[in-house]
Amino acid sequence: MAKGIIGMKIGMTQIFDQGGKVIPVTVIEAGPCPVVQVKTNEQDGYEAVQLGFGFAKPARVTKPLKGHFGKANVAPVKTLREFRLNGGADWLPEDGEPIKADVFVRGDYVDVIGTSKGKGTAGAIKRWNFSRLKESHGTGPVARHAGSLSACSDPSRVFKGKKLAGHLGHERVTIQNLTVVKVDAEHNLIAVKGAVPGPRGGIVLIRTAVKKGGTK
Repeated sequence: MAKGIIGMKIGMTQIFDQGGKVIPVTVIEAGPCPVVQVKTNEQDGYEAVQLGFGFAKPARVTKPLKGHFGKANVAPVKTLREFRLNGGADWLPEDGEPIKADVFVRGDYVDVIGTSKGKGTAGAIKRWNFSRLKESHGTGPVARHAGSLSACSDPSRVFKGKKLAGHLGHERVTIQNLTVVKVDAEHNLIAVKGAVPGPRGGIVLIRTAVKKGGTK
């Protein structure tokens, strides 16, 4: 059964289980997320649920979006995301229905999707874990450079995909098979084992794990 919810990363902490073992967890404010649109094979060619998250001022919402929200009878939201059902007709909410943190329970395996921290332009050592060059015997002040790119005469060009300095971070990252350690439905909080991508306050998506299983 495919499920999903939009959340905001609050930060990391630790939880002790009944045996006294410490579990590092990331706390996520998950929902409530109103259902803005339900897409079906007959009308849209695929099955999906579009959820919203976060309050948006009506004055800052475009007219097309105002009509979109009005059709579902929901208040304007900042974030809209779709969750593919993949034939999971067992979970088919209706327009306007709020999805809360209790859509998941303790022990569920989930995938968390977020945008990693942007680190700007980075060198080859920081970006790709290159080794440094020699710092003696005439190497010069280029110890952290990428080094040789290719042969000069043949092929006389740099192959595509060569790892070089460039933009690092600020990309979509999916962490698979995280375990839900605790769900606080009253305060809309979900604690998942381990770290999730992005800074504090970043938007993340929590969905049922595509690859079932893992380690608790």
